[in-house]
Amino acid sequence: MKHARRAVWFVLSTILLGALLGGMYGRRVEATTASDDSDVKSSLSEFTHVLDVVEQNYADPVDPDHAIYGSANSNTGAIPGALRTLDPHSSFFDPRAFAKLREDQEGKYYGVGMTIVPRPGKMGKLVTVVVAPIPGSPAFRAGLRPGDIVAKVDGKSTEGLGTDQVADMLKGPKGTRVHVTISREGYDQPLEFDITRDEISQRSVDDTFLIRSGIGYIHLSKFNENTNDELTEALKKVDEKDLQGLVLDLRDNPGGLLQEAVEVSDHFLEKGQLIVYHYGRHSPEKRYSAMKGDDGNEYPIVVLINKMSASAAEIVTGALQDHDRALVMGEPSFGKGLVQTVYPLSEHTGLALTTARYYTPSGRLIQREYTNVSLYDYYYHPEHTPNNHAEVRLTDGGREVYGGGGITPDVRVPDPALTPAQEMLLQHSAFFNFGKYYLGIHKTIPKDFQVNDAVLDEFKQFLDKEKIPFSDRDLKDNLEFVKMRIRFQLVESIFGEDEARKISIENDPLVLKALEDMPQAKELLAKAKRYLASKGQK
Repeated sequence: MKHARRAVWFVLSTILLGALLGGMYGRRVEATTASDDSDVKSSLSEFTHVLDVVEQNYADPVDPDHAIYGSANSNTGAIPGALRTLDPHSSFFDPRAFAKLREDQEGKYYGVGMTIVPRPGKMGKLVTVVVAPIPGSPAFRAGLRPGDIVAKVDGKSTEGLGTDQVADMLKGPKGTRVHVTISREGYDQPLEFDITRDEISQRSVDDTFLIRSGIGYIHLSKFNENTNDELTEALKKVDEKDLQGLVLDLRDNPGGLLQEAVEVSDHFLEKGQLIVYHYGRHSPEKRYSAMKGDDGNEYPIVVLINKMSASAAEIVTGALQDHDRALVMGEPSFGKGLVQTVYPLSEHTGLALTTARYYTPSGRLIQREYTNVSLYDYYYHPEHTPNNHAEVRLTDGGREVYGGGGITPDVRVPDPALTPAQEMLLQHSAFFNFGKYYLGIHKTIPKDFQVNDAVLDEFKQFLDKEKIPFSDRDLKDNLEFVKMRIRFQLVESIFGEDEARKISIENDPLVLKALEDMPQAKELLAKAKRYLASKGQK
């Protein structure tokens, strides 16, 4: 216990000093605060006294690690609690979270490559269900499908285990083998798979194809260490030199690494154009500009965003909008414009501390207001925070844009609301479970599979069997939605996420709107070129 407390207090002292004095790890900065060492020592002494009283007098034994760090699935410890008083994005990483952070930044790990979730089993105990194998992964090549239940890993039952525990069992060194026992609907006996672990790349560019003749579609899901390289390959795939337009989809992109956002923006801007800048109390202003430029490519761009597009995604969107390089469409973005510097600490832990704020080329602050807002509403209901439209800036072409509340799209298109019948089907996982049921009977489908009347009849029978209320009138009113979701689920199960996502993208109302408004994006680009010419640039 004493040894654990000494380790805990070393980490706590480091974090408190780092927060108060401006950073003890990473780039060193000079402190100009009025606080002195005596204030810090006094605070630490008081905190130590409180923990001593708790440890000696609490009714049950006290785990100091739990008290300081919090549990694995909560931020209730002393350190996370203290950081929450600063802003919503300063955070402490325990060893598991810190390892996951590095895994996400590097964009790779070693394992079998599939997304898994816990679900209640028949006897009430948790079982591990495959949501989807990653396309091209060992799990995908082995033939695992969405809906499969991971019953055993190397002979050890997974019943009652959490997904983190099962994921750890599936991960391992490259080239090693893992034996996975699967329970699949429609099969009387368990299915056995010997899978060789490999490097699993978590792609940030997860969709790339020509959605129309000459019109490319690229979706960026995050910004990790591979994003710029992946985007370079994606632009080659859609034959960038011959593009007549590009839909760049940044919806639900939570951001990531700043440098990757800068390099992505560099693909589309003129050499020398400002991309983003940031500064803070002890962080001098740093400006990032396009170093290579767009190599003369002049195709129009429509950028798609929504309320979950954040951070690095907002940097790219803001830069392209401020320079009139792209038409921005969708919903206002999240509004995450705080710069976190990650300080590695002892025992494989880390501290992400806000050290500066991001600004777009026109001077817009990206960060949304977070004072007097609950943490729940800040993360899950950003629309409840009023945007500060008093901060008005101008694009290169003279258009008004707003700061202080994320990026406001040029063309607002809200996500289409689901009907009550559609919500009910999704809440019951009707399409996911029907996919298992249908393939349990038919085993497979052709690649050009279409949902006909016979499939719809089976779907209705399945809903009746599962006691999910869905009338003939409901089916008629939601027919295209039902057909698209059934086809998506079955194609994903047999041919993978890549093929399935094309189905949803080609039927996405916002993507269709982007294609319709591509001429407006072309006119914006022409105005941007005239502006550059007026300034004596190319």
